Amino acid sequence: MTAAIIDCDQHLYEDRELWRTHIDPAHRHLALAIEDDELGYPWVTWAGRRLQVADVQMPGDTTALGAFRERQRRGEPPSYDYDEALPADYWNPSARVDRLDAMGLAGAVLFPNFGLLWERALGDDLTALTANMRAWNRWCATVVTEGRGRLSPVAHLTLRDPAWLAEELASLEQAGVRLAMIAPALVDGRPLSHPDHERIWSAFVDHGVTPVFHVADQPRVIGDGWFTDPSDQFVPVLDSVFLWVPPAVAIADLVTNGVLERHPDLRIGVIELSAVWVPMFLMMLDGAWDFTSRLNGRTLSDLSLRPSEYVARQVRVAAFSYEQPPRLARSGDLFMACSDYPHSEGTDDPLAGYAAAGCDPATDRALFQDNIELLLR
Repeated sequence: MTAAIIDCDQHLYEDRELWRTHIDPAHRHLALAIEDDELGYPWVTWAGRRLQVADVQMPGDTTALGAFRERQRRGEPPSYDYDEALPADYWNPSARVDRLDAMGLAGAVLFPNFGLLWERALGDDLTALTANMRAWNRWCATVVTEGRGRLSPVAHLTLRDPAWLAEELASLEQAGVRLAMIAPALVDGRPLSHPDHERIWSAFVDHGVTPVFHVADQPRVIGDGWFTDPSDQFVPVLDSVFLWVPPAVAIADLVTNGVLERHPDLRIGVIELSAVWVPMFLMMLDGAWDFTSRLNGRTLSDLSLRPSEYVARQVRVAAFSYEQPPRLARSGDLFMACSDYPHSEGTDDPLAGYAAAGCDPATDRALFQDNIELLLR
C-alpha cells in the first residue's frame, strides 16, 4: 500500500505580533517582534536589539537572500515590501494545508521560521527565553486546530527550567502537539544524560511529546573562539560545515550513558542536520564502545543492546533526496523525507527529487510515512 506522504520538515513564518499576542501579559515587555528600520527592512527585534533581518525566502533561490543582505549593508532600501511579498501559505495554517495538496503531501511537520534565530541571543535571560518559547507554543495549539488533522507544529522548549518544562509538556499534550525542538547542547554546563534530567526524559514520554533536534542558533558544541565570521553574518561557515556534530554528540551522550536504555519509549528526531554522517556515526559508536570498554576494563553504563541498536530503535533522521536515502538505508531504515519548504535551500516539489533518487512511496513506507509517525506517536 502506498504511503500517506508526510513531510518531516517545513516551516511557518511568525507574524509580526505573534510573540506579543501570545506571551503572558506580565512579560509583554520581553516579547520578540518584527519591526521595520528607517530604510524599511523588517528585523526580528528583542529588548531594543535587532537580532536578524527578516526576509521572504523562495525555495531554490539562496542567492537572492545574499543579495538582499548586501543591499541592506549598502544602505539601500529593500527591493520588495515584506508584508506584500509574503505568500499566505507561509504563515496561514489553512493556506498551508491547501499547499500540501499541490505538493502531493498528506501532512507536514511545521517548525518555526524566525524561532530558529533567537534562542542563543536570549540565553542570558531565562525569563525572556521561556516566555517567548511559550508564546510560540501557544500558537502551535491554534495550528493543530486549523490544520484539519494534517499539520503537526513543533513546540520550542528548553531544559534549563524543569518546572516550566513540566507545565509546557502538560499543555502541549492537551493541545495535541507531539514534537518539541530542543537544543543538542549542554544544559547550563550539564550533559543531556545528567542524572538531574532523568525526570525530564520521563516527562517527555509520559506526555507523549518527542524531542527533536533541528538546525538553529542554539548553545554551541564547538567553542566560540573558532567562529571568525563578521557579526552580521546570517549563518557562520563552521555551523554549516559541522551542522551534524551537535546531534551526533547529543545522541552519543544519550546512548552511552544509558538514557535510551532506561527510557525505551523515548524517541529522538534529527531534522535538517543532514543524514550522510549517520552510517559512519553508527560504526564509530559501536567501535568506540567496544574499544574503550576493553581499554578501561569496564563499560560507561550497563547496556543490554549494542549502542547502534538504540539508535535504530529510537532515533529517526531526516534525509534530503540529494543524500541518496536508499544508499543510507543500508545502515538502517531510520530516515525520513523532507522538503524544508519554504526555505531557499529547500524545494516546493520534494516528490520529484525523491523519485530521481530512486525512492518510491509505494515501497519506501518508512521514508515517507512510518518513521515520522514513530516520532509523532
